[in-house]
Amino acid sequence: MRPRGRASTSRRAWPTSCPTRSRWSRPSSSATSGSGRSTWRPVVVDLLGQPWFWPALSVVIGLPIVLLVLTELHAIVARRHPQAAKVIRLVRNFLVPLAALLILISQVQLGQRDVTWTRVAATFFGFALILVVLNGINVALFTRARPGTWRERMPSIFIDIFRLLLILVGLGVLFAWVWDADVGGLFTALGVSSIVIGLALQNAIGPVVSGLFLLFEQPFRLGDWLNAGGVRGRVVEVNWRAVHIDTGNGIHIIPNGTLAGASFDNLSKAPGAYVVSLTLPFATDDAPHEVLALLRAVADDLPMLAEGERASAYPVGGAKYTVDLPLPSPGAEGTAVAAFQTVLWYAARRAGLHLDGDMTDDYNTAERRLALFKSVAPSLRLTQEEAEAFADRVVLQRFGAGEKLQHAGTTSPGLRVIAVGSVALSLPIDGSGSLPLSVLHAGEMVGIGALTQELNPSDATALDDVTVLSLPIDELEKLVRRRPQLARDLGTIFDARKERARTVLAESSARGGHALTQLGDLAG
Repeated sequence: MRPRGRASTSRRAWPTSCPTRSRWSRPSSSATSGSGRSTWRPVVVDLLGQPWFWPALSVVIGLPIVLLVLTELHAIVARRHPQAAKVIRLVRNFLVPLAALLILISQVQLGQRDVTWTRVAATFFGFALILVVLNGINVALFTRARPGTWRERMPSIFIDIFRLLLILVGLGVLFAWVWDADVGGLFTALGVSSIVIGLALQNAIGPVVSGLFLLFEQPFRLGDWLNAGGVRGRVVEVNWRAVHIDTGNGIHIIPNGTLAGASFDNLSKAPGAYVVSLTLPFATDDAPHEVLALLRAVADDLPMLAEGERASAYPVGGAKYTVDLPLPSPGAEGTAVAAFQTVLWYAARRAGLHLDGDMTDDYNTAERRLALFKSVAPSLRLTQEEAEAFADRVVLQRFGAGEKLQHAGTTSPGLRVIAVGSVALSLPIDGSGSLPLSVLHAGEMVGIGALTQELNPSDATALDDVTVLSLPIDELEKLVRRRPQLARDLGTIFDARKERARTVLAESSARGGHALTQLGDLAG
């Protein structure tokens, strides 16, 4: 039988290294009480000496602090650099938590499963680190690349290849470090295989490699105009295999290897403006200085000229003259040439010059001039009989669409009454552009300040084919002496247009615009 004094129980042996059990220990026989009974007493454990204490403490304290700092940093960076904010978000949401998890798992004793779970956590951490490095390099080198630098010129195919190599190297280092994989042999096998494949397919791969080097050099960019082997057009797409050129009649595809092995012209990289030269024949009876002045005047009025550039003209012999049109890009050539040749036809006939050796104009007849002048006679306070008597003193002139009838800040050579078509009045803006004022129709007048030689407050541009009846200043003076009320009408219209221009100018200035300063008291 068991003695009553103490029940005999069997106890499981606890590991002495277990911190939970080592806090309590059975006292020695010398520490028994006087009654003969043994007592349990607490023993202070040195937590600071435990190997897991400091790593766990760093996670408990450091993780919230790091997450808080990254959150605030993300809020600050997101306003200025959204791409960089994405990298910070990856670090906050994935990299830092996985690093904390790896630290904690590495301190937990899981027996045989310890190594596996630690490696799994390290693998996920490595994946997150590779992702952060890829995005960080992309933001640092390419996303914020300055125009004209090698980073901005780097083709996307090279960036993709660099990313692939970085991923392969990162994965190789990760598996070699975490899983003790032999990646050296794998890279060696891949290298040998690449050499063998390259030698076998060198004829097929050669043009591709040449194209890649062509892309790296980047002698042209998207939107540039090329002249390659008789093919002229705008580059609309560039990839690792070919260049796509829009010729206006379809897309012409040129392999990169073909471009790399041949010469071509990049029309968009000409120094200064892109110059289009036109050679035009006139009659030998036309005075050269009159022809040159006409060519320059018509060319300078083209709205598609390069900013700050002026056209030039010079004789080339044989009653032929060449005019150079400075354009902002080759893409404007077609529009500029068409507009110039159209306006020049009208301007040459108004100036009495023989463009292409001819100056006939079946439209400008005495009968038509009389009929049109009678239709606008009420605007000049003339009766039909007075208009018929005065008709031989006016000049019928025609202007093409887009041609200017008057320029702001200049004086007019005479009063022009619109008989056919519409004319837009606009206020030019320094640099480029204009502010619309109004639209004039048949019966309204342009060049109202001609009588007093006042500066025109606006430009007048033909919206379509316009026919006007022009009164020279001396004939206008005679008409005003016969009809004094006409002078008051002209003054009222001129003041109203100046006031309209002044109002539009004030509204534009309030929005930050700047109008021409050559308009005299208009700006005041």
